[in-house]
Amino acid sequence: MTERLSIHPVNPQPRLIARAVAVLCEGGLIVYPTDSCYAFGCQMGAKDAVDRITQIRRTDRHHNFTLVCRDLSEIATYARVENWAYRLLRAHTPGPYTFILPATREVPRRLQNPKRRTIGIRVPDHPVPQALLQALGEPVMSSTLLLPGDDVPVNEPDDIAKRLGGRVDLVIDSGNCGVEPTSVIDLTGRFPLVLREGRGATASFA
Repeated sequence: MTERLSIHPVNPQPRLIARAVAVLCEGGLIVYPTDSCYAFGCQMGAKDAVDRITQIRRTDRHHNFTLVCRDLSEIATYARVENWAYRLLRAHTPGPYTFILPATREVPRRLQNPKRRTIGIRVPDHPVPQALLQALGEPVMSSTLLLPGDDVPVNEPDDIAKRLGGRVDLVIDSGNCGVEPTSVIDLTGRFPLVLREGRGATASFA
């Protein structure tokens, strides 16, 4: 059965955040809000939960997962960042961006792009995931809540609960948070490359 928590989008209740973190620590799969849209989330080591995301979204082994981090200092543990790329990260985080970077050995190989050994990195500008990350003490493995056959991510908590009831362990209801995914910027080369135009402005990466 899927649990549902109504967490305030500006002032998250610590008791409810602690409950969501407990679900994550038990290897559970949650749905949570971000500054772009709702997303799936689980711990990095929760292989069953990662497999469930793949099954629900019907993605293949080349699907790019994202590590959602608290801040820039945490990013350095999981991705290799050149000086020029760090300056871009500093200017655009927190915010609605996913940055593709070379993964370090701290990232399980099954979560990396199998050919390029890269990982998506993101620092959201939303109080709920920031509270979750602070309480959890490590990044959350994440994927946009885009279901098969849909053109945009599911955004209404009632629809999320109806469509995913019994398939995820917890849905965090923080109201409407948008339907536009992050902008995706590849920082693995010598220059930034915009892979997807999303909620974050990309003119500065041209």
